[in-house]
Amino acid sequence: MKKTVIKINPEKCTGCGQCAATCHQGAIQMINGKAVLMNEHHCDGLGRCIGKCPADAISFIEKEVEAPKQEKAVAPKTACCIENTAQDRPQFPLQLHLINPQNPQFKNADLLLAADCTAFMLPNFQSLKEGKRLVIACPKLDSSQEIYVEKLRQLIDEAQIRSLTAVIMEVPCCTGLLRLVNAALEKTTREIPLYKVVVGVDGEMKETSEN
Repeated sequence: MKKTVIKINPEKCTGCGQCAATCHQGAIQMINGKAVLMNEHHCDGLGRCIGKCPADAISFIEKEVEAPKQEKAVAPKTACCIENTAQDRPQFPLQLHLINPQNPQFKNADLLLAADCTAFMLPNFQSLKEGKRLVIACPKLDSSQEIYVEKLRQLIDEAQIRSLTAVIMEVPCCTGLLRLVNAALEKTTREIPLYKVVVGVDGEMKETSEN
């Protein structure tokens, strides 16, 4: 069947992630720093993502798309027989106070440090989390935040995370999370890419930038 879907030009894509955050269907994901249309069937062809692309890397095309296959129902496996890879296993704990930086799941990972409210405000938070390890914190309500600085330092220097993306709300108290990150970076011996994502109180992504 013919369908109107988007086309992403990888040469123009700057990896800002605004299109993935805007796609309510979750059809776009960030892979290796580039936006990728992962599922043509999920793309509604309305083009909300086009208006969010500052690099003009997205356009419409009409193409033949195979009808989605109907999957047969399969009886669930018993708990003893279910096998999950390390990538598939749910991550717990998430709170920065509770995580252990020596946990192997953080080794050489891309880290998403999110203010608590952002996961509930940003519709496509899961797309932002794709391929990253998640930790959460509240710079206003959490206590003993000097522990956060040391844990972030350990994640950067000892777990050797590859990048850090900080997601904050567009409110004054949330800038405290960036101050904690910068305080940790001053103590580290490694340099890593630091990205900032700002979520508005209306649930829209207001800013993405590399610090």
